[in-house]
Amino acid sequence: MKILAIDVGGTHVKILVTGKKQKREIVSGPRMTARQMVSSVKKLARGWAYDVVSVGFPGPVLHNRPVAEPHNLGPGWMGFDFASAFGLPVRVLNDAAMQALGSYQGGRLLFLGLGTGLGSAMIVNGIVEPMELGHLPYKKGTYEDYVGERGLAHVGKKRWRRLVKDVIERLVAATEPEDVVIGGGNLVHLKKLPQGCRAGNNAYAFIGGFRMWNTAHAPTNRRREKTKPSASGKQRTPT
Repeated sequence: MKILAIDVGGTHVKILVTGKKQKREIVSGPRMTARQMVSSVKKLARGWAYDVVSVGFPGPVLHNRPVAEPHNLGPGWMGFDFASAFGLPVRVLNDAAMQALGSYQGGRLLFLGLGTGLGSAMIVNGIVEPMELGHLPYKKGTYEDYVGERGLAHVGKKRWRRLVKDVIERLVAATEPEDVVIGGGNLVHLKKLPQGCRAGNNAYAFIGGFRMWNTAHAPTNRRREKTKPSASGKQRTPT
């Protein structure tokens, strides 16, 4: 079975299919609707054969459909039926959770994605838990306001790095993970990672997208349907 993994972000949409090493990408942005994304991805993926699709969506997901409009994209995502649009089986997961799944090595993992916003997810003993920590109150706004793309542009890299360090330390103290992965496109602006953290890679999103189809039970927002990835990267149902 060949899987097309799609990582939907606020600035770019990236895709990769099973067996290929070179990703493809297009610009997204605040005007991109769900239907436009599907149409653009179909064109972008020409020449690739695939049987099923994984979508990493920048927002909460339930029953394989977004349940809120994304903050950094256009309208029309909430409730969108990706399976009908692609004409193939589709599994949708929060984008940070998909990267976390691809990064997972066991135990308690906290994933934080420094991108257009602040993506976040945890995996605890194999159970994937998408989170929306970036929208929690912080100073005069939210975490995302200070360490997302807008915050970086507003305060500059030097102060942004201090804010990122403070936010990571607060979230680590609150969630008590054993493993912390920092990913996202703005990771490159950090001179060094906070102690106890390791660098992620956008490729982990694709690994997570592929792992979603390694069992009949894909990880979702509902605990009774979540699965456990093994150390080998394959998923198994909870025992």
